[in-house]
Amino acid sequence: MNKRAAIYLIVPAFTGVLIFTFFPLIQIAIPTFQNNQSIFSEYIRFLQNTYNVQVISRTFLIAITTVVIVLIMGLPISLWIARQRTNVKQVLSLLILFPMLTNAVVRNFAWIIILGRDGILNKFFMALHIVNHPLSILYTNVSIIIGSVYLFLPIMITSLVGSISELNIEVEEAAAVLGATPLKSFFRILIPQLTPGIFTGCILVFAGTMTAYTTPQILGGNRHLVMSTLIYQQAMTLGNWQSASVIAIVLIIISALSMWIMRRISRLLDRRPSLA
Repeated sequence: MNKRAAIYLIVPAFTGVLIFTFFPLIQIAIPTFQNNQSIFSEYIRFLQNTYNVQVISRTFLIAITTVVIVLIMGLPISLWIARQRTNVKQVLSLLILFPMLTNAVVRNFAWIIILGRDGILNKFFMALHIVNHPLSILYTNVSIIIGSVYLFLPIMITSLVGSISELNIEVEEAAAVLGATPLKSFFRILIPQLTPGIFTGCILVFAGTMTAYTTPQILGGNRHLVMSTLIYQQAMTLGNWQSASVIAIVLIIISALSMWIMRRISRLLDRRPSLA
C-alpha cells in the first residue's frame, strides 16, 4: 500500500474522531473560560470550594480502592483460568464475561436488595448473630466500591488471562528446579512478566471507576457524590452548565494524568527484553 492510499483510508476515521470526540470536548471547555475576571477563575473558584475538593478526594479514593481490590481478587482467578485446558478456559472466560451482558442498572439494583437494611446480607449476619442491628452499608462509599468491584472485575480478569496465557511456563519450571519456592516464583518470576497486563487492567478499571455514573448514583445516593454525579447535579438539577463543564474538564484532566502516570510506571517496571 502506497502512502497516498494509506492517507485516504485514515482521513475518514480521523475526521470522525475529530468531530465526535474532540469537538464536544472543545464545546465543553469553552464556557469554562468565559469569565471577565480571569481565564482560569472558574477552575480556581471550583478548587477553592472545600466540598468540591472532598468530592474529588472521594472519587479518587474509591477508584484507587477499587483498583487494588480488583487486582487482588483478579490475579489468582486469572492465573487459575489461564492454566486450564483450552476448552475449560473458554467456558470459564465466558462465565466471567456473562454478567457484563446484563445492564449495569439491573445489576446495581440487585446490590440494593443485597446490601439494604432489610437485605440478604444483613439478614444473614443477624441470623448468625454476628450483628444485633442491621448494618448501614447501602448509600455509603463501601457500597459504591462493592458495586464498582463487581462491575469491573471481569475486565481485570480478561486482561490478565490474556497476559498469563502468553507466558512460557517453562520459565517457572526452571525456577522451581533451581530451588525457588512457589511464593518466590510468583513474585520474582510471574509478576514482573505480567507488569504490562496488570497496569493495562488497572488503567481500564481506574478510568471506568473514575467516570462511572450509574453505580455511584444508585448505590451512593445524593449523600455520597462523586465527580460524575456532581456533574449531573450541577447540569440537570441546578441548571449550572458552566460549573458542570468545569467539573467535567477537571475530571478528564485528573483521569488522563493518572493514566499517564500509571503507563510511565508500567514502562519503568517492564522487565521484558526490548525488540528494538
